[in-house]
Amino acid sequence: MPRHTIQVEGIVQGVGFRPFVYNLAVSLGLAGWVLNDSHGVTIEVEGDSAKLDLFNKSLQSKHPPLAHIARLQVTSLPEQKMETFVIRHSEGGETATVQVAPDTYVCPDCLRELFDPADRRYRYPFINCINCGPRFTIINDVPYDRAATTMADFAMCPACRREYEDPEHRRFHAQPNACPECGPHLTLLDADGEPIPNADPVNKTVQLLKDGAIVAIKGLGGYHLAVDARNDAALEELRRRKGRDEKPFALMARDLNTIRSMARVSSLEERLLNSWERPIVLLGQKEQGYLAAGVAPNNRYLGVMLPYTPLHFLLLIDLPVLVMTSANLSDEPIVFRDEDALESLSGIADAYLTHDRRIETRCDDSIARVMDGEPLLLRRSRGFAPRAVYLPQPQQPTLALGAELKNTICLVKDTRAFLSQHIGDLKNAETLTSLEQSIEHLGRLLDIRPQLVAHDLHPDYLSTRAAERYRHLPTVAVQHHHAHLAGVLADNGFEGPAIGLIFDGLGYGSDDTIWGGEFLVGDALSFERAGHFAYLAMPGGDVATREPRRMALSALVHAYGEKFTQLPLLLSFKPGELKLLTQMLEKGLNAPLASSCGRLFDAVAALSGLRQTICYEGQAALELEMVLDRAEMGRYPYELIEQGGMTLFEPAPLIRAVVDDVLAGVATGIISARFHNALVAMVREVCDRLRRSYRLETVALSGGVFQNLTLLERVLQGLVKDGFRVCRHRQVPPNDGGLSLGQAVVAGALQRAGRL
Repeated sequence: MPRHTIQVEGIVQGVGFRPFVYNLAVSLGLAGWVLNDSHGVTIEVEGDSAKLDLFNKSLQSKHPPLAHIARLQVTSLPEQKMETFVIRHSEGGETATVQVAPDTYVCPDCLRELFDPADRRYRYPFINCINCGPRFTIINDVPYDRAATTMADFAMCPACRREYEDPEHRRFHAQPNACPECGPHLTLLDADGEPIPNADPVNKTVQLLKDGAIVAIKGLGGYHLAVDARNDAALEELRRRKGRDEKPFALMARDLNTIRSMARVSSLEERLLNSWERPIVLLGQKEQGYLAAGVAPNNRYLGVMLPYTPLHFLLLIDLPVLVMTSANLSDEPIVFRDEDALESLSGIADAYLTHDRRIETRCDDSIARVMDGEPLLLRRSRGFAPRAVYLPQPQQPTLALGAELKNTICLVKDTRAFLSQHIGDLKNAETLTSLEQSIEHLGRLLDIRPQLVAHDLHPDYLSTRAAERYRHLPTVAVQHHHAHLAGVLADNGFEGPAIGLIFDGLGYGSDDTIWGGEFLVGDALSFERAGHFAYLAMPGGDVATREPRRMALSALVHAYGEKFTQLPLLLSFKPGELKLLTQMLEKGLNAPLASSCGRLFDAVAALSGLRQTICYEGQAALELEMVLDRAEMGRYPYELIEQGGMTLFEPAPLIRAVVDDVLAGVATGIISARFHNALVAMVREVCDRLRRSYRLETVALSGGVFQNLTLLERVLQGLVKDGFRVCRHRQVPPNDGGLSLGQAVVAGALQRAGRL
């Protein structure tokens, strides 16, 4: 009888693939074996030819829900006359190609057991099986076996061991398998880190939250700070202690009905909320008094997720909705070690609901929204990392170090690009340490030893400095907006060339100026700057990013010269400050030039009286979008100037029109709509010019500005109407969280072309 060896690569370890193979083979009367190895799963199977064909087809069509097959290779072998089918112990290997499964939410079968009083895991907050539970955050090596996870600290009891060794049980080789007799346990600590005696941790935590306390809760990838989302006083106190004045908080709601009571939910948004990844989803907020007023100030959207661990489900029995915000200090990554939580959250948390299962790797919640009928990731982390993005071209092992803000790293092997979880803003030693830990951890799991390193072009970024440790390898500095272009092309499996509309806040340009409103033409190998926004000075440099009023002043000087119109916003400056800033603009002192779309948003937000200073990145642009009057179809004028072989978007007419509307008392929502509509019209006109000049029919959209729902949808619709193919982000965020993918692809293209 024929015998096959089958090599399966992808996410096939820790997801029930071996028991699935075993049961499938037994049901078909086939003999052989299956094992985990450093490549994925290897199967040797022998039997009737028709049954082997059915076996091979079923591997791809009926595999477990968490599995993802990237490659399946079948090789015929001579008959061996095997008699039974068995599961063999895991084997290592010299070169690993296995992919690690992301963490996933608790499955329906485990939920039924969690709430079944007759079940031995009744109300056990660490219940899991082969179809759910922690994966990426507990593993420290491959193959994925218990000894290579933080569950190695817990020896299984006889009952759990029987399940673990039974191929027909859904906990067969479920590495985190545990029960109240042998597994992790909760502990509730007071504000000083001392155990609270004689207390059921879950019930006592619920009571503390009801009483208005702030509780640090240890989850899959780190700690959350939780308060009752209906308690105004608790929310205000959380903002005061955390120093988070206005940035929206994420919510966790008991179920979809609870979410519908406070937000509008489409069928696609419902599917996103219920997906295996369970991201935070941005939803249109309903007008209601259900939530505390300070959950999402000046925002039409709520960021909401459903519970994804058994502990979450237990807590939400008596609390319909909680604020669940990442437990960290400003600009630092999420806290995940118990000792760090007690130290860094001292003075913030009133209590700590913790447990003794170690977290190997911190991993923040993912964030998504629906744009133009499709999901769009804004943060790619828990549930998604470290799932691979597949590239059009193979390349040597590559490490890309990402951006300064919203940092992720990317490791590439062959045609697979693995992005890390969200690391954060590289503004301090703690985040840089997290970056280095992520490189080491992900590289070890995937057995990727970089032979090529990519980093941002900016010489002073911490990610650039991190590249210095790889000086023995070829390194490439990748221009920020070129990386955005290459990333969105790779995200769509398109090699280009294309017209790239790259709109964001700031990125170091090839000409040593600050870019951010770019019309590029190119692909991963090279690009041409075909146009850009006219430069506006940033008085005070980085301070201008925190004070939109400075960009408004710059815009006034740009549009009117020295005799600019007096507006109410000018009264927000201190005596003498206005004169000093005006002199800085006139003399070009500490006022770097920026072709930034994000800074133009800031200027218009300040000119309209909406926001003079900000509390968090992108706040002015966000609030300008939030007030937009969708019924307004008018737009402001602008100029397109051909200069030096490039198309320049000149916003001076737009700025003067905004000023006229402000002085005429036009509503801010109408000003916002006319501004957005002008950008859409300008984009369509520029793309039409570039199509005629470069004979290109594809436009790629990337950069943080394209998180703006109104702008993205209207640009998409306009370009499609004009006959363009449009590439937008689908697997990675348009913001800097996806930049490492583009850096890696650019480095690979340069190396293939022999330019490194």
